[in-house]
Formats: sequence, C-alpha cells, structure tokens
Amino acid sequence: MRDKSAATEYAIDKVPAVVIVGKRDYGVRYFGIPARYEFGAFIKDLRMVSKGATEVSDKSRMKLAAVKSSVHIQVFVTPTCPYCPTAVSLAHQFAIESPQISADMVDVTESPHLGQKYAVMGVPKVVINERVEFTGALPEDQFLKHVTVASRSLGAVYV
Repeated sequence: MRDKSAATEYAIDKVPAVVIVGKRDYGVRYFGIPARYEFGAFIKDLRMVSKGATEVSDKSRMKLAAVKSSVHIQVFVTPTCPYCPTAVSLAHQFAIESPQISADMVDVTESPHLGQKYAVMGVPKVVINERVEFTGALPEDQFLKHVTVASRSLGAVYV
C-alpha cells in the first residue's frame, strides 16, 4: 500500500479496497472487487452516499439513531451469490444512517483466510462486532434486530 496515512484514515486493512465517501466518511467499504452481483449494490451505494439518504424505513431510521456504541458489520460474499447484494446494501444503508456503524463487504474469494477465521460455509454471512453472526439475506427489521443486539452485547451471541 503506497499511502499508509490514507489506509489508516479509512481503516483499510485488506486489499483490494474501495471506500465510498460523501459529505463525510459513512463507513462504507468494499474489500474485494464489487463486480458481478455486487456491482448493482455498489452503484446503489454510490447514489445513496452522494445524496446522504437511504431507503430504510422510518422505524429503522429511529432505531439506528438510538445506537450509541460502535458497530462493525462484515458481510462475507462471493461473486456468484445472488442474495449477497441485499445483505451488503442493508449493512451499508445502516452505516450511512448511523455514524456509530461501519459496514464492510468482504469477498471471501479474495480473503480466504477470513473465510476460515469466521467459518464461512454459506453466503451472505454477516458478522457484527465479532459477537453476533448469521447466514442469509434477512429482511431489514430482522437484520436491524441483530445490529441492536450486537451494540448492547458483551459476550458472544450466535444465531
């Protein structure tokens, strides 16, 4: 990596990496190339970050505003998964809505060591704050429930 200060500033610890920044750094990261199925989520993220607005419900927006501790969402994907962009998009929308949340798309084909570390056996696999994890593209309200549990949880919670 040529620019270590930029890598530190944007919390880049894997390559290839894409950071989408608008009026502020919303914590939207792609680790791996956002290609194939992920390309649609990438274009949607560009649009939302540029506007600073998401498509989450008002109810979710209120719950996200109540998150007071740091939340790091990792969504593990593969380029051939048609369900992964839904999970990536929701995670990134939550990050855009809350300054407490950051969300990464992680392509396990680019980072197989992370696939092993997090026992990724199916995708999308979501890991939140290293404590809460689930597999599948959940509806917005269920995904958000896991985020709020992770923001309050001190021990491991696996669902």
